[in-house]
Amino acid sequence: MFIGREIELAKLNKLYDSNKFECAVIYGRRRVGKTTLIQEFCKDKKAIYFVAIESTMQNNLVNLSNSIFSVTMPGIGFTAGSFNNRNFTAESFDAIKYTPETFNDWPTYDKLDKALDYLHAIASKERIVFVIDEYPYLASADKSVSSVLQAYIDHKFKASNMMLILCGSSMSFMENQVLGYKSPLYGRRTAQFKISPFDYYTSAQFCKDYSNYDKSIVYGITGGIPQYLALIDCALTLKENIVSNFLDPSGYFFEEPSNLLKQELREPQTYNAIIAAIAGGASKLNEIATAVGIDTGVCATYIASLMALGILKKEKPVGEEKSKKSIYRITDNMFRFWYRFVPGNINAITANNGELVYDRVIAPKLGEYMGGIFEQMCVEYLHRINNTDRLPFPFFDIGRWWGNDPKEKRQAEIDIVAIYKEEKKALFCECKFRKEPLGQGVADNLMKNSELIKGYEQKYYCLFSLTGFADGLNSENLHAVSLDDMYE
Repeated sequence: MFIGREIELAKLNKLYDSNKFECAVIYGRRRVGKTTLIQEFCKDKKAIYFVAIESTMQNNLVNLSNSIFSVTMPGIGFTAGSFNNRNFTAESFDAIKYTPETFNDWPTYDKLDKALDYLHAIASKERIVFVIDEYPYLASADKSVSSVLQAYIDHKFKASNMMLILCGSSMSFMENQVLGYKSPLYGRRTAQFKISPFDYYTSAQFCKDYSNYDKSIVYGITGGIPQYLALIDCALTLKENIVSNFLDPSGYFFEEPSNLLKQELREPQTYNAIIAAIAGGASKLNEIATAVGIDTGVCATYIASLMALGILKKEKPVGEEKSKKSIYRITDNMFRFWYRFVPGNINAITANNGELVYDRVIAPKLGEYMGGIFEQMCVEYLHRINNTDRLPFPFFDIGRWWGNDPKEKRQAEIDIVAIYKEEKKALFCECKFRKEPLGQGVADNLMKNSELIKGYEQKYYCLFSLTGFADGLNSENLHAVSLDDMYE
């Protein structure tokens, strides 16, 4: 069952319906659902889907040839002997015929340009989608691939009905070597899609029979990654899913973070130590570097790589772009959950005591763990209802805020601040993922902290609660939202 991605799918179909050359670049972290999106888009179209592999160019050409002829062979073919010596033009395309007696096996291109000539001949006559999935592998197999593709786009494909899709999981490669201005392909794309994990609301569609509380936990441990969500068996309890997937040496997630780091990065041990330091409470660059035992400059380079993979993010207090109060947080919820609960209990887990770890370690701390996740969910909720009558104004910036309270001589924090600077409006939010109803004291403290942020003439307030609110909660410009409200 295909879930989500309605906006991306609609945009891809709009490109397809243009009936002119289009080049869409699709990228995002592994497991995020890029291939599923493209396959859903292609299912009712004539499409050649080629997945590059981390191998030689010769092996990739074999797979490319098979991908091409698995689609075109029923009506088009060549003799094996003349295949790699033939020049293909739009005029000669109509004369190409195939009979089953021509050869027994599909031929293999010996050069990329010959495959592209053939595809150009097809695209000169009809609309066709050509997908290169895991494009970084193909470009790494032969450094000239991007230049060859650029030449074909400029001199042949642009005048054809080709819809080209370049897809990749290596975020840095796709951003620098495909979309970057130094790339031969710079300026050739007609659209780009950075595929992000699902939000909590879409993630909930994978486990419709769960309570809203359990749906939130599922989001908190999978981070909205479609492949991870698909592993949740809704016929099992939440505990059973966590134990079987995270707390079992044969479970899918037991080695998933380390496997991802090994796939994407050199020196995974250092990256592992950095993530563990942040999971353990370090948030500033000097704190992280000290915990890992490396120089801050070196640490910053490692952190940049983890940010490019979508594992970490850098935060500044909202509305303070020039602030030096930067902190780093784990943005990938699966990584956040794994580093919080698995490494410290590895001995018990490998001894097949996963249920004991869940009952004694995870269950008592699950509400605390979900605090940061709940804040993230509330931000996503506000984005979802932005520019509707459910908010007092449309916001253009949103995030956490922290700073010094000079009167109390302490550090103050506000979970969420949404702002419209031009109109000097701000919405201040407090988020509590706890079973006790929120009372007036929480609202009063939020309003008190909001006075530390200057420059906003119209101030509004919102409390987000797991279970609800105490009777008598009443303040000017105050709105209350429960977890169940967020899932409506």
